[in-house]
Amino acid sequence: MQQVIDVAFSDTVKSIQARKGSRDSYEKMSARGGWSAELTDDVRAFIEQQRSFYLGTVSADGQPYIQHRGGPPGFLKVIDDRTLAFADFKGNRQFISQGNLEDNPKAFIFLMDYSIPQRLKLWGEARVVEDDDELIESLMPENYRARAEQAIVFTINLWDLNCRQHIPQRFEAEDVARALEQRDRRIEALEQEIRDLTGEVD
Repeated sequence: MQQVIDVAFSDTVKSIQARKGSRDSYEKMSARGGWSAELTDDVRAFIEQQRSFYLGTVSADGQPYIQHRGGPPGFLKVIDDRTLAFADFKGNRQFISQGNLEDNPKAFIFLMDYSIPQRLKLWGEARVVEDDDELIESLMPENYRARAEQAIVFTINLWDLNCRQHIPQRFEAEDVARALEQRDRRIEALEQEIRDLTGEVD
């Protein structure tokens, strides 16, 4: 009987896992319900905090393609437990992802948060929506300087919030600036406290 995990694990993948000794652990993980198509609250929150992700598609003849998408936190919207959507901003107008999706709806979303660090993989199917102005407008981030050309709706077939090993820790520039500003305010307050205690005059 096919299981949700089979979205990621083809018969060939399972054969390799068996040969290299990891098959039993994944069988046990699947039996415990460790793989799902429905988002949990913590995964929803993780998605809504991200500023960028990568969308993978494949052409009709099997040529893979990865496209970066970025925006303010929340621009990749969780519609429900199995659906994500985002406003597809006008860019270089190559339309490779759109062409691939017309031929093959299978798609993949990869999110990486370097500050935690954590990564999330989502297998699914995607479709481009060009003729729904209300949907496109609802997906547009507030006060964001970009023009939405269309929307992309992604249906989740499987997700995996997996191993943090080998992810370098990095931080967004604005987060670093905010932390430095807080540090500087704290230093200023402490220096003022010392002046007050010693009677030093500015």
